[in-house]
Amino acid sequence: MKPSKMLSTGAVLAAPVMFLGLVFFMLLLLTPAKPPAADCGPAVSVVIDGNTKVEGYTQEQLKNAAAIMGAGKALNLSANGQMISVMVALGESGLRVLDAGDGAGPDSRGLFQQRDNGAWGSYTDRMNPTISATNFIKALQAVAGWELLEPTVAGNKVQRNADPYHYRKYWPEAVKLVQALSNSRFSLPGSDCATPGQSGAGDDYPWKNSPTWLQAGANTASTSPLGMYYRECVDFALWRVNQQMGSTSAPFKVLNGTFRPDGQQLGSAVTWKAGWDAKGWPTGNTPRVGAVVWYAPGAGGADPNFGHVAVVKEVKDNGTYVEEGYNGNPAPADHSYYTRTVNNEAPSAFLYLPTQEEKT
Repeated sequence: MKPSKMLSTGAVLAAPVMFLGLVFFMLLLLTPAKPPAADCGPAVSVVIDGNTKVEGYTQEQLKNAAAIMGAGKALNLSANGQMISVMVALGESGLRVLDAGDGAGPDSRGLFQQRDNGAWGSYTDRMNPTISATNFIKALQAVAGWELLEPTVAGNKVQRNADPYHYRKYWPEAVKLVQALSNSRFSLPGSDCATPGQSGAGDDYPWKNSPTWLQAGANTASTSPLGMYYRECVDFALWRVNQQMGSTSAPFKVLNGTFRPDGQQLGSAVTWKAGWDAKGWPTGNTPRVGAVVWYAPGAGGADPNFGHVAVVKEVKDNGTYVEEGYNGNPAPADHSYYTRTVNNEAPSAFLYLPTQEEKT
């Protein structure tokens, strides 16, 4: 392999070849965030009184947020779902019970600006924070695979507004509010608890201290429970796929040997696009948070024989995204976690989970 090539391959049992991670010379290496430790159970609402304060919010807004969380708790909604619900209410009404609509929906009312079309109950129902939140949450829970969607897309599946990314800017505030009003610890987006649709909050790879196949002599002891060599790009990417599907411990939902319906293994990074196609999962050319980044051999400076895989950690507004992965730097930093900012056109494709959608 020539030193000018930047990306590693992912080795698996079928390909005991020495892979060196070589760096994108034109890309910026970023510092990984520290993953929070939390419990993934449903959040529980606290009683709002005159002493409850969250900077930037009135008592009215806090009571409405608590009503949404309470409705979620009654329906056994996860903290992630509660944050989605609060996010949508922030984006629709600023957490206020509005007795007015807008140009797109003049008959919209309440926290969620629900229409007078029979789907959301009576006028009184739509103006009641708990009832309107309950109706929103029931509709959210009816969306197939909502847990795997980016929060703003999940909210849009219920609200059906023109821009599915309208709610994205309200997500940080929704997280802050649910944290502040909850008496339970819960998962933040991207923690090891795997808030679905997120790509993780740093190096939470469970086997970061395990020996590589080079260190272990290319024997079976160097393979992870996913069926690939430890600390390779493919093993990290498959960990993220499992994590986003809610599978964070053995028995894992997606394994190298069982991924494809035809029984063929994912192999090294070069086979991942074909594996996605064989499974019938979607692919596209637009980065989505949590999607697998696939570099065909030689693409964007990847290894000319095996390519590379990584995961989209963050999507920026300037035509770039932040990818995270393993084994993407030269020795002695190979076989370790990295992040870097990449131009959207550098990889060959983005491989989505079944319910991740390409932004058009």
